Amino acid sequence: MGNFIMVGIDDSDPSKRAAQFAAELARSLDAKLLVVYVIQWTPFTFNTPEENESRHKRREEEVEAARSKILTPILDDLLKAGTKVEGFVRHGRPAKLLNYIVAEKEISQIVIGRTGAGGLKNIMFGSVASKMVQTSSVPITVVP
Repeated sequence: MGNFIMVGIDDSDPSKRAAQFAAELARSLDAKLLVVYVIQWTPFTFNTPEENESRHKRREEEVEAARSKILTPILDDLLKAGTKVEGFVRHGRPAKLLNYIVAEKEISQIVIGRTGAGGLKNIMFGSVASKMVQTSSVPITVVP
């Protein structure tokens, strides 16, 4: 396992607090921080070739918008604070994709906000946080 901490973000306040907590943790452990924004995406639609082309273009536009409006400002703030950080935006099912990245990047710990921007709030956790706690192969810190 690497000395790599991952934080999953969206545009919610708990997500922003999770990013700050993860950055402090990474700096204290001299670890690198990976900031990941996942755009909910499902491949299960039935479209014409024209619709598929339009959908692909929208997907690229969504990635660029998320990168410029959400990811880049967070990365800039964390870099200014002295955090060793990198980040990216992906489409997919958030919990599944975050778990995949854990294995791919040899992540040693995950930090995630308790509730996300989607407005779905369970009694204790947001749906992505709940799934991550149940399925992750590495320790998770859930930030309120």
